[in-house]
Amino acid sequence: MTSTNPPHEAHRTVLRPARLLVGCYLTVSVATLGAVFLLRHHHGVVDDAVWTRSVIVVASALLTLLFVTRAARGSRGAFRRLRVVTAAMTVAIAVIVALPGLFPVWLRVEQSVCGLLLLAVVVSVNGRETRALFRSS
Repeated sequence: MTSTNPPHEAHRTVLRPARLLVGCYLTVSVATLGAVFLLRHHHGVVDDAVWTRSVIVVASALLTLLFVTRAARGSRGAFRRLRVVTAAMTVAIAVIVALPGLFPVWLRVEQSVCGLLLLAVVVSVNGRETRALFRSS
């Protein structure tokens, strides 16, 4: 009996960069929420909008991690959701960063970092090789 690659090894391999980027996105998001908590009494730095945005970003990062993990196991539905969520969050972050006065500068910088991480995920998961793999599986 010959040894073969485990099922979905190609999915795991092609999505490895996306998983790493999503892990970084989650790490940055959780660290930001921690900073928001620590700075909660500094109302010039943290307000209700900052709290709300920080919680939403952590939740979206957790969902994105779930999607990329399931996609790496071969789930077409999770791959589709990964593509949609990362694109939508990238656009939402771009709007937040671009609108003046909506959030403090420090949060807009953090959101820029998150946006760049997600943009890299969008590029990665929308590549020809990755899409072809999920079409053929």
